[in-house]
Amino acid sequence: MSILAHAETNPSWITPIAPFRIADNLYYVGSQDLASYLVVTTKGNILINANLASSPPQIRTSVEKLGFRWKDTKILLNNQAHDDHMGGAAQVIRATHAKNLVMDGDVSVVETGARTDFLAPSPNVPGYSAVHVDRVLHDEDTVRLGGVTLTAHKTAGHTRGCTTWTMRSHLPGEPAGTTRNIVIVGGTGFWSEYHLAATPGHPISYPGILQDFQHTFAVLRGLPCDVFLGAHGGYFNMLTKLEHYPKDGPRVFIDPAGYRDFVAHAQETFEQALRKLQAAEGENAAP
Repeated sequence: MSILAHAETNPSWITPIAPFRIADNLYYVGSQDLASYLVVTTKGNILINANLASSPPQIRTSVEKLGFRWKDTKILLNNQAHDDHMGGAAQVIRATHAKNLVMDGDVSVVETGARTDFLAPSPNVPGYSAVHVDRVLHDEDTVRLGGVTLTAHKTAGHTRGCTTWTMRSHLPGEPAGTTRNIVIVGGTGFWSEYHLAATPGHPISYPGILQDFQHTFAVLRGLPCDVFLGAHGGYFNMLTKLEHYPKDGPRVFIDPAGYRDFVAHAQETFEQALRKLQAAEGENAAP
C-alpha cells in the first residue's frame, strides 16, 4: 500500500470495520486499512496510531464497542509521523490527555505538523495539527504500563523515526502460559520523491537515508515473529485473514512465513531501486 493513495481515493482508509481481538490484551480498532491498536492494561490503555485527522471518532467508536473507555487511553504511540498515522493525534490527546511518545527521528515532524518532514513540502505528505511530544523514544526503548511492555524498534527510512513495535502476549484459545511474539511493522515503502543518493538537481533526502533503510531490513529480519501485524492492514493481508476469523479466531494472525515474505519482498524492492540508481550513476559517470 502506497501513501500516494490518500483517503480521497482510497476508501479503505476511512471505511469502518468491526473491532476485533488479536491477543488477550491487544485489539484492532482501526479502519479497513489504516491500522490502530488498543493495548489494554490494568493501569489504563495504550493506543498505537491515531491515523487521519478524521479517524479518532471511528477509533473511539471501536474502542467503546469493545467495552473500554476512551478516557482510559493513557499513552499514544505511533508507527510513523505521516498524516495517515498521526493526523488525529492532537484530537486524541485533547480528548484523553494521553501522553504522546514519539521516536527521536520523528519528533520535530510531529511537533511541526509535518512541516519538517524531509519530503515537505509535498502533496504526498499533507500537514496536520502539531502536537507536543511528552517523551522522546530511542531505538530499543521500552514502554511499560500496567504490567505490559512494548519495545520500540527504530526502523527508519520511510520516515526518520519510523517505528516497529513488538510485544509478547497470550492468544485466546491457546494453552495457558503460552505467549507469542507480536510484531507491528512501521513501514518499509518509498516512492519517486525519495532520493537515496544525490543526483543533479536532487539532493539526498536526508543524510543516512540509505543506511537507515539497510539497517531497517536487518532489524526486521532479526525480529522473532509469530503474530504479524503492521501500520496498514494490507501489510499482513488482514481482510483475507479476517474471512477465517469466525472459525479460527485470533490464530489467523499467526503468520511467521508471511512476515518473512513481507520483509524479503520489501528488501528486494528496495535493492532493485538501488541497483537502478547505481546503474544510472555509472552511465552518468561514463566518459
